[in-house]
Amino acid sequence: MEIAFFTEGNWSGKVTRDNLNMRTEMAWMCALNADHYNLHTIPNKSYDLGIVIIPKKDPTFDVKKLKDICNKLASMQEGPHWYFQDYPLDQQIWYFNTLQEMDFLYVHNEIDAKYYHGLTGKKCKLMPSLMIEDMISSIPNNTGTGVMIGGNFCQWYGGFDSYIVAQEFEEEVFIPSMGRKIEGEEQMENLTHLPYMNWVNWISELSKRKYGVHLMRTHAAGTFALNCAYLGIPCIGYEGLDTQMICHPDCTIELGDTTKAKQIAKKLRKDEEFYLYCSNMAKARYEQFYQEDKFLKQFDGK
Repeated sequence: MEIAFFTEGNWSGKVTRDNLNMRTEMAWMCALNADHYNLHTIPNKSYDLGIVIIPKKDPTFDVKKLKDICNKLASMQEGPHWYFQDYPLDQQIWYFNTLQEMDFLYVHNEIDAKYYHGLTGKKCKLMPSLMIEDMISSIPNNTGTGVMIGGNFCQWYGGFDSYIVAQEFEEEVFIPSMGRKIEGEEQMENLTHLPYMNWVNWISELSKRKYGVHLMRTHAAGTFALNCAYLGIPCIGYEGLDTQMICHPDCTIELGDTTKAKQIAKKLRKDEEFYLYCSNMAKARYEQFYQEDKFLKQFDGK
C-alpha cells in the first residue's frame, strides 16, 4: 500500500530509522514507509491512502486536490478532540465540513473515537502512539532516581498538579521544556528544568528517573505514558488516555482525583513490591500492545 502523510511540516520525503527526532507522527511515517508532504504541496503521484494531520493553527487547505491523488483520504487527530472549538466560528465550520469529506478518521483513544463518530457519523479507527526503538535500544531501562513530570505549568499540560503530587515522592523533580512554558516556572522549588532536546536525548534523560507523573487533562497521543512504559517507569495519570490505562492500570486515576494520585505516589515510594509490579506491568503491556510489529499488524488503511 502506497501511503502519504500531509502535515504543516515544510519538508518532503521519507523518515529514516536513524532519525533523532522520532516523535509520534514521525514514527508512524517511518513504520508505514510513507511519504511526507506539506499540506499545500500536491505531489505528481497517486497514493492508495493519504493521511492528513490538520494543523492547530491555520487549518485550511485544499481537500479536493488531495482527494484527486489519493484513493482514500483520512484525517489524523492532532491534539485533544475539542481543540478546534478555539478556532473562529468560520474555521470551526470549515473543520467540521472537512472531516465530512474524509473517507474515515484516525484517532488517538477510544474516547476520541466515540466523540468523532458521534460528531460526524464517520467511521473512526485507532492509530496508537508508536516508538521506533532503533536509536534508543541501548538506553538502559529505569536505572535512576527522581521524578519526571510530563508538562509545563499551564492548563493544557496540568504541570502544577503534577508538581504538587510529585512532592510525595520526596525526591528531586524534573520537567521538560515545551512550547507552553510559562514565566516563573524556573523559580519553583525542587524543580529542575531540562533544556529543549531531540527525542532520543529525551528518552535518555527520562531513563534516569524512577517515577513519572502527568496529570494532563487534554487527552491526546499519550506519548509520555508510553515513553515511561517502554522504560519501565510507573506513571501516574488520568483515565481516558489509552496508553495510560493500558500500560499503567494501577497508577491511573479519575480526572481531578489528586487525592488518589498522592496515595499512589506514597505507595510507589514506600512499597517496593508494588513499585516493581507497576514497573514490570508497564514494560509487559508496552511489549504486548505498542511495539512496532503490533502496530503494523493492527493498522487498518482500508
